[in-house]
Amino acid sequence: MGKVVRSYRDLAAWQKAIDLVTEIYRASQEFPKEELFGLTSQIRRAAVSIPSNVAEGQGKLSRKEFIYFLGNARASLMEVETQLIISKNLDYLREERLNALLALTAELGKILNGLLSALKAKN
Repeated sequence: MGKVVRSYRDLAAWQKAIDLVTEIYRASQEFPKEELFGLTSQIRRAAVSIPSNVAEGQGKLSRKEFIYFLGNARASLMEVETQLIISKNLDYLREERLNALLALTAELGKILNGLLSALKAKN
């Protein structure tokens, strides 16, 4: 039997998303200053949206709403992945840093998909 979830902070999806946000902020500190209101702001906003949607969804009163917010979290995760690739293409990220961040997004994606599948399976 799984661990009891008392709060969104107990969810592996939220915990991993917080780790990702932290790493996105660290990586984007190295972006050019002229990107502060462009790509830097956009990738940070999308990253912050992931754990925020997990938390908001877990706080809702229905499974259907939780599933909806987890879908939003997944969409923001895809947005972050896209922006990471753009950042690499613009030489704002080294290949190794990109690969490390994409490994985090892949792990988080699997966790979100698993949580979504588990919630959809409950009837």
